Amino acid sequence: MELIKVAIADDHQIFRKGVILSMRTYTDIKFVMEAENGEDLLAKIPESAPDVILCDLKMPLKDGIDATKQITKDFPRIRVIILTMYEDERFVGHLMDCGAAGYLLKSTDPSEINKAIHEVVNTGFYLNPFVNKILIKKNYSKQKFNPSLTTEIIVTEREKEVLTLVCMEFTAAEIAKKMDISSRTVEAIKDRLMERFGVKNSVGLVFYAMKNQLID
Repeated sequence: MELIKVAIADDHQIFRKGVILSMRTYTDIKFVMEAENGEDLLAKIPESAPDVILCDLKMPLKDGIDATKQITKDFPRIRVIILTMYEDERFVGHLMDCGAAGYLLKSTDPSEINKAIHEVVNTGFYLNPFVNKILIKKNYSKQKFNPSLTTEIIVTEREKEVLTLVCMEFTAAEIAKKMDISSRTVEAIKDRLMERFGVKNSVGLVFYAMKNQLID
């Protein structure tokens, strides 16, 4: 079994050590790096090459928001899971818009952290009920609705099938196998849909599809 390499960034050493200790029973996860702030985290990424980063929000020198923006720009394959005490809806929506793959509170049970790590590696995102509720509310509240009887969102059958499987949390490789097409074709369809819908990632695709009832 291939190990998932995980990094943790938090300015409290005791908390970092506690998380690492609490995850020791999950043998397919390996913590490869600790960082005490956003600058420290960014400096250590090239050498440690983590697959997933558990990142606090409030840190000195560079906070988790700026660090997440920089990571998603410079290291797009790395998934960032925010692990924080902040329950404010504004933080959740903003961080997901910035490219975070998940948002967990520090009170989260280790089993859910483990689940989130695997989900973001396999599907690109992890949406628990806490985040789902906030993002659905956010998407509806910011929607600017101009009434029109002729406006229709058109997707092809192939696009609809890819969109449905994305919403079911299948990876690009799994979708390719199910549809008997290449992974590159799947990614091209996803990119086309994201551009058309004006969203940035798979999370945006899921909520756009839900909001506009594009899947059955």
